[in-house]
Amino acid sequence: MIDLVGRVGRWVLERFKEVLQVSVLMVDTVVWLVVAPLTGKGFRWRSSIRNFVEFGVRSLPIVGMISFLIGVIIALQASYTLDQWGANRYIADLVAVSALRELAPLMTAILIAGRCGSAITAEIGTMKVNEEIDALEVMGVNPIKYLVAPKFLAMVTAVPAVTALAMLIMIFGGWASAVFVVGVETEIYVTQTIGAIVEKDLLTGMIKSLFFGIAICWVGVYRGFQVEGGAEGVGRQTTASVVTAIFLIIIVDLIFTVLFYYV
Repeated sequence: MIDLVGRVGRWVLERFKEVLQVSVLMVDTVVWLVVAPLTGKGFRWRSSIRNFVEFGVRSLPIVGMISFLIGVIIALQASYTLDQWGANRYIADLVAVSALRELAPLMTAILIAGRCGSAITAEIGTMKVNEEIDALEVMGVNPIKYLVAPKFLAMVTAVPAVTALAMLIMIFGGWASAVFVVGVETEIYVTQTIGAIVEKDLLTGMIKSLFFGIAICWVGVYRGFQVEGGAEGVGRQTTASVVTAIFLIIIVDLIFTVLFYYV
């Protein structure tokens, strides 16, 4: 019994320590992103732009391809049921609402977490192993300002931007499948899509994508700073970064889905 209580206590203390570390990281990031530039301490805008290109522009090909294929799949799967009732025109409604509210934001976040969140962890973790972060501190350079703040700004802007394009591409994939395979007329598909989409659908997807970006960046950064033990530690934390980010993405998605269901 004493051993069991001890294990539970250690687990609780470790989780509490992680929460405190993440909270400090969040506060420092916001300070260097918002407060510091206003007080004349500067901000690494060029680094943020380079990270935006890496997180957003270079992620677009894989996100676009997956989004297009998912749009095709949704339309074909929906046609199995809707065709029985002669309601294939409503494929457009299903694809549009699914893309905007759920699938485009979720798939974009998962792909960027796997591609860019792991890269953030590997970069910071490698710098920590090579004692480059200690060197920055010795030179009087704050690691949060130098490494985290530019990545955070780039991620929270790149994920919504790529998500918006993924929504359009997914709808286009549904159109291609419905028109060329199922036989729905283009005019009918476009009319149904416009009629199905409301402002709340777009708002839901974009708000989700913003918080997905926040989760991806902070998980990647936190795991990077936790690296210990050389190359093996980098690999371990990189794997943990992807798993944790995807888990948090699903949790955030659930929270906002429930919230917008009642709002």
